[in-house]
Amino acid sequence: MRLLLKTSVIILSLFLYTLSIVHAQSWIAFPEIVPGQPDNQTISGHVFYDANQNGTFDEGEEGVPGVLVSNGVDWTTTDSNGAYEIAVREDMDLTIVQPSGWRVPTDERLVPQFFYIHKEGGTGYEMRFGGLPDTGPAPSEVNFPLIRDGAAGDDFTCAVVADPQTYSNEQLGWLRDGVIADIVKHGLESEDCMIHLGDVLGDDLGLMDRFLGVTSVTGVPQWLVIGNHDIDFDASTNDDKADSWRHMYGPNNYAFEKGNVLFVALDNIYYPCGEESVALGRMHCAREDRPGYNGRLTEEQFTWLEGLVERTLEDRLIVLMTHIPFVSFVDMQSGQHQTDELTRIYDIFEGREALSLSGHTHTIENHSPGQIFDGWNEQTGIGPLPFRHIVAGAGSGAWFRGDFNVDGVPMALQRLGAPMGYLNLDFSGSNYVESYIGVGLSPDRGQWIGVNTPGFRHWFDTIMDWVRKDRNERDEVPPFSINDLPDTKILTPEDFEGGVWLTANVWAGSAETSVVAELPTGDELHFTRTQEGEGEGLRIGAEWADPFAAARQLSVARFALQSRLGEERAQGFELFRGSRFGPAPPQPQGSIADRNMHLWRAELPVLPKGVHSIRVTSTDRHGRTYTDFITIEVMDERPPKYWRHEIWD
Repeated sequence: MRLLLKTSVIILSLFLYTLSIVHAQSWIAFPEIVPGQPDNQTISGHVFYDANQNGTFDEGEEGVPGVLVSNGVDWTTTDSNGAYEIAVREDMDLTIVQPSGWRVPTDERLVPQFFYIHKEGGTGYEMRFGGLPDTGPAPSEVNFPLIRDGAAGDDFTCAVVADPQTYSNEQLGWLRDGVIADIVKHGLESEDCMIHLGDVLGDDLGLMDRFLGVTSVTGVPQWLVIGNHDIDFDASTNDDKADSWRHMYGPNNYAFEKGNVLFVALDNIYYPCGEESVALGRMHCAREDRPGYNGRLTEEQFTWLEGLVERTLEDRLIVLMTHIPFVSFVDMQSGQHQTDELTRIYDIFEGREALSLSGHTHTIENHSPGQIFDGWNEQTGIGPLPFRHIVAGAGSGAWFRGDFNVDGVPMALQRLGAPMGYLNLDFSGSNYVESYIGVGLSPDRGQWIGVNTPGFRHWFDTIMDWVRKDRNERDEVPPFSINDLPDTKILTPEDFEGGVWLTANVWAGSAETSVVAELPTGDELHFTRTQEGEGEGLRIGAEWADPFAAARQLSVARFALQSRLGEERAQGFELFRGSRFGPAPPQPQGSIADRNMHLWRAELPVLPKGVHSIRVTSTDRHGRTYTDFITIEVMDERPPKYWRHEIWD
């Protein structure tokens, strides 16, 4: 009888373990909250293996030892029975760090449930999006359920989307049919993850539920980072500015493990910024009429981060996830759009393998260790980078500007000319391979190829001169449209005399990337990067522009769309907080690839008269190649562009 009972227990345990693997992705549960008494000074509880997956710490269920628990400043670790005790803070997020090999539950939106938010009295004043309700006295116990992640290993993939920045339900539809459709098509497995690097919304937090519903179709847990368009703009203090976010999503600072990687989400949006930021030279924070934000961490965050890193195994890769970049190429001279006191952050990670992920700038920037641009030292206090920093592009591209693509989504090529899209990170142990995947494009495509000719530069400069004029004084019709751009792939002796460059905009290109073209003669043409990352400043203008992207950015026909029976707000189009664009003649989209850190170019030698196919191949730091072909026609003079009426008259 005893043997039969023991066998039954083993079979039941195996069944429950198998069940936890099969249903890991659909396990909906929440931490177990045991109410406490007023003035409760500590919270205790267990982190436990939830064998029956009911979210309750039942008799006979085992605690999980060695799990990190934090109150937002202090850290403790569960004992051999999975028990912990930690001090109560007046306003705190009680969190655990999901340990490798285990999985926390999610809600129905696939939002991980690893936290309890405490703020007795709540926000305490009215907020547009509600803030935090009164949570009452701190509970006496919070028990955190876990299940074993049977599919987990050291190899997994994370889809990383920065700046979806959906201001409206219309834009949520574009996100659904753009980046999210691509992630679903390319597929994520149960062991994978989804990361959103801030500005998930465009100031309207009332869209959060629909956003999370749309993005949950990817089928994996969704880890979100707060951005400057996700905060409560009616908050009176930085301590309150994330209250609605915390109520609708969860903590704004947290960490979790997968495989051999520790992911750390940091809120580096300080709002409203004031005296502390002004003391660091951020004079935009001195305005009383218009509160602003600044990129920085608080002392509590520094303490929390130091404690976390001290308790993290040294073989772990640490991925730091922020919205505002630590450093940026496109905003290299900005204090607001980079992060203050970086030396303090880098000191914490000295000797550790680390990766910085961020968004905010609507650019893809892959900064190699040792790279530096003018302004970084002045604005952030650092020298050459100690580890890799990647600004991950934007799910909204250039804020959903641009003409519609074949799928009905705005093309919205970004500020450095890359497509809207997402960063794909394939992890293996402590190593990773980064890829940038453009919306509606093959994952095998990673670059645009263009030709920078004298005709292109004249067209570009003429339009940009118009852009810089006062709107009230310039002609409402731009001087040129895309129809006026000479065919850049027809070259004449005059073009060669003025200078012709082949260009390669390698979206995720870094200092280690090489680009080479194979000419019809069999000779190789080696490209150079237009920005070396050796301390120089921005190189801006037609000579440094991406002709492929600029041709699409400088003449957007969507401005002119209008109808006779449609509603007023359907004329032209509407973007940021209801800002109107048109109806008007086609215009530049507003964010032009006139500078670049991932553009390579080579001067094209004079080619003989005829038609030439040129193969251009870029090789990234992982040895992967992207190859495109471009066909060049060399003529003595340009042929007529339009229908030749004269031969028919």
